[in-house]
Amino acid sequence: MKILVTGASGQLGRTLEDIVQDEQGLTFVFKSSTELDITNFDAVHNELTSSDFAYCVNCAAFTNVDLAETDSDKASLVNITGARNLALNCKESGTVLVHISTDFVFDGYLNVPYHEEDIARPIGFYGDTKYKGERAIINNLEEYFILRTSWLYSERGNNFMKTMIRLGTEREELSVVYDQVGTPTYAKDLAKAILHIIKAHSIDYGVYHYSNDGVASWYDFAKAIFDGFGIDIKLHPILSEQYPTPAERPKYSVLDKSKIKRTFGLQVPHWKDSLQIALKAYAKASV
Repeated sequence: MKILVTGASGQLGRTLEDIVQDEQGLTFVFKSSTELDITNFDAVHNELTSSDFAYCVNCAAFTNVDLAETDSDKASLVNITGARNLALNCKESGTVLVHISTDFVFDGYLNVPYHEEDIARPIGFYGDTKYKGERAIINNLEEYFILRTSWLYSERGNNFMKTMIRLGTEREELSVVYDQVGTPTYAKDLAKAILHIIKAHSIDYGVYHYSNDGVASWYDFAKAIFDGFGIDIKLHPILSEQYPTPAERPKYSVLDKSKIKRTFGLQVPHWKDSLQIALKAYAKASV
């Protein structure tokens, strides 16, 4: 069984490549955004029709939340047009699409975890493009899995964990917002969930939520990183209004994982347990 992975040079794509090295009976073809531009319809068509791919895992995305507010054309091109190109060509080639989306499709006004059926109301341009990308897939393809995730980090790529470790070694004190609440998600856990879905050969297509279990603010996440990595720093909790950004963030974006647990029998680790694994992996890689 052959699986195409787009956006392979990003955090999730590289993590997925790490965990499938010893998989028997599965052949993964990893394509970076320079090797396969999903915004180019013909390029996507040629790739998907050149081989008999059973699945396409789309890890390609414009994920810079703040930059999306000003570089709106690029964000729309990748997150909407790219998703539509994949959906249309997956339909023609009979390929199942696994697409990664985000908690930012929600406005964050609820105070209970978001279910897949809750109404999406993005408050920023990034979230809006990701939601429209979801709709482009749903409207053009029947065989898809859309996985919404949140606060992705790992020892790979650029992410909050690595940024905090760098800042923690450069500064004596740091301020981090505590009124934005969600769930940190270890990219390796998400990659394992994707692999699990592929190996299940499931036809329970649709939208699913996947993040680690538990709840945290960015302040909580930062403190756990510093404590786990042994960094002595004075950490200050602040309100979002004290740290203005070009894009507004949802105040509450915890995702309910009941559907994916029930459908696929997945065991979802707590974010604190996964963070310890990630910190050890990062420390080992840094030696």
